This record gives sequence, C-alpha cells and structure tokens, in this order.
Amino acid sequence: MGFSETIFLFFLALLIFGPKKLPEIARQLGKALNEFKRASNEFRSQIEAEISQLETQTQRSILPPAEPPQGAMNRVPPTLEAAATSTSQVDHAGETHSPMKVAPDA
Repeated sequence: MGFSETIFLFFLALLIFGPKKLPEIARQLGKALNEFKRASNEFRSQIEAEISQLETQTQRSILPPAEPPQGAMNRVPPTLEAAATSTSQVDHAGETHSPMKVAPDA
C-alpha cells in the first residue's frame, strides 16, 4: 500500500467517522494491533522453548560409544582367526600380515 492510498484511506475515514471519533478509533486499532503482536510473540517464544526442551531431551538420550574396559583385547571370531593364520604372509622384515578376506554373499 503506497503513500497516496494511505492518505486516501485517512480522508475517507475522516469523512465517515468525523474528526472527534477518528483519534479514538485509531487508539483502539493501535491497542488491538499491539495486543495481537504481544500474543504472537508469546506464542512464538513458547514454541521455541518447547523445541529447545525436546532437543535437550534427545541429546541426553543419545550416549557416545563406550570405551572398552582397560585391559580388554579385541577378539576376532574363531572362523576368521583360523582363516587369517592360514593365509598370513611374511614380509622381508619378518612381520606377519594377514590379507583381508571378503565373505561371499549367500
């Protein structure tokens, strides 16, 4: 809405309501707009508070991966352990290396 349209509406309201009623109507309109703005801000802040509370609850429920107990060793299943020792290779430094095997899809 442009400036000229606003001026036209002001003069139209002045003609319809008169110079004595116009300030009272403008005051009531301003109060209504202020109340609407306050209610919408209150609603928005309530929604944001609920969202942040839900995010906090989900962050608490997700735990990081646990570290293995001190002194625990990774254990290879017996079937893979037997396959690794039977196909291990020795490099020229004397270290044993097991090639990685991929299980066929059944």
